[in-house]
Amino acid sequence: MARLSAAPLRLADLVAEARRDSDGAIAVFVGVVRDHHEGLPVESIEYAAYGEMAERELGAIERELAEAFPATRAVIRHRVGVLRVGEESVAVVAVSPHRAQAFSACREAIESVKRRVPIWKLERGPGRDPEWVDPTRDRAAG
Repeated sequence: MARLSAAPLRLADLVAEARRDSDGAIAVFVGVVRDHHEGLPVESIEYAAYGEMAERELGAIERELAEAFPATRAVIRHRVGVLRVGEESVAVVAVSPHRAQAFSACREAIESVKRRVPIWKLERGPGRDPEWVDPTRDRAAG
């Protein structure tokens, strides 16, 4: 199962993959490319990853969440390649019998992705050179 994708994310497919009949709650986080960063306009972001390591780490996060939140399951997907403003870059679906666990697992999943997964962003905007964004800067902002 690939957790990195050059193709657009299909939220309905991720929900279907995660959901079980015992689940009464589905929590979703979707990260979207925005039109600005630190006061500068953004036209696109190119996401690059150390594929093998990123896939392994995304899988580890999913497994750790299952241990930390029993009866909860998380599915995480991240895009790679060039994405324009408005395109979905990352999605987390957490399912659980109860909402509190689904919300908590979803939040923990995206925070873990930002902290641990080797994915980098090359930002492009009008009238400026492309710039690699320090991933720790975004991680600290939440």
